[in-house]
Amino acid sequence: MTPFLPVQERAKLNVANWRDIWPKNNVLKPTVPQLMGNNPPHFVDTMNLLHEAYGYTSYNWNIGCPVAQVVRRHRGCGVMPDTDRVEDVVRTVTEQTPYKFSVKMRLGLHSPEEGVKILDRLEKYPLEFVVVHPRLGKQMYEGTPDWDAFDSFCAHTHHRIIYSGDVFSREDYLRLQERYPMIEDWMLGRGMLRNPFLAEEILGMDVGDRKARFLKYYQLWVAELLPVRKERGTLHNLKELWHYYRCLFDIPDEMLRRLLRIDDFENFYDFSISLIQNA
Repeated sequence: MTPFLPVQERAKLNVANWRDIWPKNNVLKPTVPQLMGNNPPHFVDTMNLLHEAYGYTSYNWNIGCPVAQVVRRHRGCGVMPDTDRVEDVVRTVTEQTPYKFSVKMRLGLHSPEEGVKILDRLEKYPLEFVVVHPRLGKQMYEGTPDWDAFDSFCAHTHHRIIYSGDVFSREDYLRLQERYPMIEDWMLGRGMLRNPFLAEEILGMDVGDRKARFLKYYQLWVAELLPVRKERGTLHNLKELWHYYRCLFDIPDEMLRRLLRIDDFENFYDFSISLIQNA
């Protein structure tokens, strides 16, 4: 699933600028563009143009992002209190396009009742799946997920549910799998950013030399990013990612602050390599 893309009317779209979704930059199949917005016709225009340009046939709508500037524009989790608007988007897409369509959501922005109302409204539409993160938007990523509310969500829909949120270890996964045996699909998200070996650990595999493997992964990832994002964009991405990477090697706060203060790409990269090697 790609980083989210803003839906727009066809006349304003230039999908060639969205390098993240160029097929040559996405060797894993299937790749699903994740869309952000609240205007039904704009979804149709964006999806049609992406299909024409790159052949995409499955799309996901993000109504779970809790970031304040997104919520203020009634996008992401900010659209969840507007049940009518949510249904308008889903109805328009499913009636006017032939593509697979799914929704990524939270329990609600302010209360779980918002999410339950949405699920009730969406029961009659042919969604591919629904991804649910069992927190409210106002929580951001703080506190603990509300698994009791998630129980209610599962009972309110016939759609395939994908669980997302706070799977950081094999033990987390096994505990949740035992509680939700009906769920077959899991979005690891932040867990994979904190520990790129998480999927292997969940499968009970021996991950080997973590430091050597992570270093190789990190160098390859930067080499893949640079042609797409250039030095400035890659530096921005890496600064975000190091809030997660530091968890793998218990990088001290002071060392992380030193790293994030560096604004030159080469100096940042060299220092980050030394942090991995000396961890």
